[in-house]
Amino acid sequence: AAAATTLRYHLTRELGMCCGGEMEVLVEPMIPAPFLVVCGGGHIAQALVPLAPPLGFVPILVEDLEDLGNPQRFPQAAQILDSFDPHDWKGLPLDERSYVVIVTRDHQVDQQLLEALLPYDLAYLGMIGSERKVRMFRQRLTNKGASPERLDRVHAPIGLEIGAETPEEIALSIAAELVRVRAARRAKDAAGVAPSR
Repeated sequence: AAAATTLRYHLTRELGMCCGGEMEVLVEPMIPAPFLVVCGGGHIAQALVPLAPPLGFVPILVEDLEDLGNPQRFPQAAQILDSFDPHDWKGLPLDERSYVVIVTRDHQVDQQLLEALLPYDLAYLGMIGSERKVRMFRQRLTNKGASPERLDRVHAPIGLEIGAETPEEIALSIAAELVRVRAARRAKDAAGVAPSR
């Protein structure tokens, strides 16, 4: 990660100005806020999306039902995408700037999204579900040839263990995990170590 730098110039010698003297300029990198792609427009998403902007994430909602994915229901969403196929997410980077949370209403959609997103080098990929669901999905993806290293990068069950039960508590546990992962990535970037997970 780039750090702030102070540049010093002699106005006559280096910049060819006749007034003389010296100038100092502080240059700070502009790092865009990471994207939080929330797949699914249910109760957990409704509680999670409003938490994103104050925590420094740009929330993008993905929901194929207009009743669940619309600006009235998600006024904080910077963008609403109406397809669960990542190939349709034009202009949305699926890289180390993106944190993706899978919280749809359908196990099959969850599986398809997880399979489609697994090859990408995302900052974070998390999926809601019980230990049983996670084991089942992992076995299916292993049978399809997914590498254990890729599967180990998936945060599932999603969120920090805080005893969450309500959608709001689950959203809080997810947000806390996102912040923890981002902080770990920043620390590794600052140390010059390639981030994992």
